[in-house]
Amino acid sequence: MSASTQPTPFGRIFPPNDAWLAKRSPEDILDPDLPIIDTHHHLWDQPEHRYLLPEWLADVGTGEGGGHNVVATVYMECGSMYRADGPENMRAVGEVEFAAGVAAMSESGNYGPTRVAAGIVGFADLTLGDGVGSVLEALMQAGGGRFRGVRHAAGWDADPVIGNGHHGAGPGLYGQAGFRAGLARLTALGLSLDAWLYHPQLADLVGLARACPDANIIMNHTGGMLGYGSYANGGAERFAQWRADLAELAQCPNVTMKLGGMMMRLASIDYFNLPAPPTSTELAACWRPNIETCIELFGPARCMFESNFPVDKMGIGYAALWNAFKYLTAGASANERAALFSGTARRAYRLA
Repeated sequence: MSASTQPTPFGRIFPPNDAWLAKRSPEDILDPDLPIIDTHHHLWDQPEHRYLLPEWLADVGTGEGGGHNVVATVYMECGSMYRADGPENMRAVGEVEFAAGVAAMSESGNYGPTRVAAGIVGFADLTLGDGVGSVLEALMQAGGGRFRGVRHAAGWDADPVIGNGHHGAGPGLYGQAGFRAGLARLTALGLSLDAWLYHPQLADLVGLARACPDANIIMNHTGGMLGYGSYANGGAERFAQWRADLAELAQCPNVTMKLGGMMMRLASIDYFNLPAPPTSTELAACWRPNIETCIELFGPARCMFESNFPVDKMGIGYAALWNAFKYLTAGASANERAALFSGTARRAYRLA
């Protein structure tokens, strides 16, 4: 990942380049006592990229004098550790079993104070409608009291350069009657929906939130703005439309916004061609318009930060990422920061 003239393949996930990341000197941890709940990270064991509990703990502990005060995390589904056999719709239960095992290891105290996977978000195909009930019951049992909901992503774009989500959704997923019936079953069980789609699709999520006002919907990745492919130009117009659509979404009181996760979709940091990673202040400057807009529209009580690691590790280290979030909220009150870094997460994911 050295400087080059090759186009950066935004929208795709690649193993982080540790040698490139090491070209940026470690930063001192800002406000090291501030409690943080990391509301969105993954763990996986892929042929060229192992990222399990030891790797995650190593990232959290980086920085001079130790790391940020990450007290708990929410594990987010990523297709990891599915069962090898059994009914197709039940194979995703294996991921929750895996995450629950990691959580049990963490709760032993043998791996430090952070409670990893205190909340677990898995996958169930909500287009099954009423038929998803048995899958949800199995996921709840597998989670051992930690299962909090489902992420069923709807990210889709006709431009093949964009790269669609791993759930393989076509256009209009959130408007399908079967999906909404499945969401009703999810909601009746007190579980949440993590929603993920791209900024041209925000009207779909507005329609879903209005049609299902009792659903607890958590929007991923700062509203899903795309900044590459056919969306690389017209930044001011694109931002204005994104903001207008997001203002509509913010009028739905059942929607909470996650802040972060923009490294590979917003494309504001060219992590394949920069000679070294950005500093936390540089990243904060790039992400400030999006994050400040979300906080303005939703309020701190409906916003919470996420690392999206190891995906966003393609472009910055864990310590610098959370420093960037702290720079972005330097002008907020103590109560507002407490909500953004942990309080909203406790409410949205029902964490102790």
